Amino acid sequence: MTRIVTIAAAVSLLAVGGFYYTMHLGAEPPGKFRTAEIKRGDLLHVITATGTVEPEEVVDVGAQVTGIITSFGPDKVRSTPDDPRTVDYGSVVEKDSELARIDPLLYDAQVWQAKATLDRSVADLAQMKAKLVQADRDLKRNTELLKKGAVAEADYDAYVAAYETAKANVGVDEATIEQSKAALKLAEVNLGYTIIKSPVRGTIVDRRVNVGQTVVSNLSASSCFLIAKDLRRIQVWASVNEADMGQIRPGVPASFTVDTYPNEIFRGTVVQVRLNATMTQNVVTYTVVVETDNSDLRLLPYMTANLKFEIEQYHDVLKVPNAALRWKPRPTRVVPSLREEYRAISAEKPEGEEAAGGEAKPFRSPGEGKARAEARRAEGKPAKGEKSAAATTAPAGGAPAAGQRPKSKNRDERGRLWVKDGDYVRWVDVKIGATDGVMTVVRGKDIDAGTEIVIGEVVTAAADDAKNPFAPTIFKKAATPNKDTAAPKK
Repeated sequence: MTRIVTIAAAVSLLAVGGFYYTMHLGAEPPGKFRTAEIKRGDLLHVITATGTVEPEEVVDVGAQVTGIITSFGPDKVRSTPDDPRTVDYGSVVEKDSELARIDPLLYDAQVWQAKATLDRSVADLAQMKAKLVQADRDLKRNTELLKKGAVAEADYDAYVAAYETAKANVGVDEATIEQSKAALKLAEVNLGYTIIKSPVRGTIVDRRVNVGQTVVSNLSASSCFLIAKDLRRIQVWASVNEADMGQIRPGVPASFTVDTYPNEIFRGTVVQVRLNATMTQNVVTYTVVVETDNSDLRLLPYMTANLKFEIEQYHDVLKVPNAALRWKPRPTRVVPSLREEYRAISAEKPEGEEAAGGEAKPFRSPGEGKARAEARRAEGKPAKGEKSAAATTAPAGGAPAAGQRPKSKNRDERGRLWVKDGDYVRWVDVKIGATDGVMTVVRGKDIDAGTEIVIGEVVTAAADDAKNPFAPTIFKKAATPNKDTAAPKK
């Protein structure tokens, strides 16, 4: 009997200990949230894009004849009497400056041949003129004899034919001389093309041939040099997503940075919107040309530029970090009174309740209809029957800019902010306005300047488990590494 009582007491003790551990030691610790305040101020609505720095006007200089490059022309700017230099990358050349020479031996021979052909044609013409004079005299003499009946008519007809033939031969030789002159001119022009000259004043951006290389000119001229006409005027060719094209037009100001001067902002103006769109993986982009001044020659051709098109300035508005609009809590972090509703909303998503890292994916309110689609678009996800977010919001050449949400300044989209409520959070519905890529304009009756909002969570469950290495694994919560669960960049 004593043994039975002892066993029952042990079982009771284990049950009480397990219940205590489950309720206290094994419980998830209170959340630690990263917060920020809603600010009031000005915001510049921008559209971001990437582009390439391009010279305003580029001339592709080619070879119009075939041959071997024998030498390059002199670089008159960088040469000195003690150090003569030839044109190369970066050389400044004047109009008609010599860039390169092609072996002229073959074309010299063609000129000599054309001259000889012309001289022969001239001699043939002189011979034909002499025969014409003889035929003319024979015809006149036999004309007088015919009147006296001293020559047969058949013989007279032969003299007439000989005269007409000699006269025609003179015309043929005169045409042959003109043809020979044209052949000589062509040979001389081809000989002149063996010296490649610059058609404009500018800077050599690219040299595409070397001494000893054979250039071949077929239906199109072989490219030898690329010359930028004036590097003091530079352009940026930006690839802009089709969703943003309704707000970009000539005259819109733009600012951009390049990697070599990350802390310096360059400014320009949209001068052209090209209509020949390109499609890459179902993403349609247009080329927008931004013109800027480069008097100091700091911007070099083909640098990568990160642009911001300045669409509209907003004054005295409430704005929040974009991370606050992207972050979604786990259901266990929502206040208990709203937790079931939040779970029900999250459960509607076919993808599952939570995203990677334990975060709930963006919600869809039940029965919202059109508003539901708008909310999905606000989160960068497509409504049913629409293109994916990557095809409609991603700037050319990369992932969507952080916090890039509304694409039209005339449309407010629905969003949700989270505020602390003790150890938990609760949501506040807001309307989302324009963004500058970092901050976003919001409006709502439950928010004001200074309101503290949550932008992320620091999960410490793994650290708590590390403090209890001997705790039974059946009571442990799913371990999550120590990390900041602020909204991931999209």
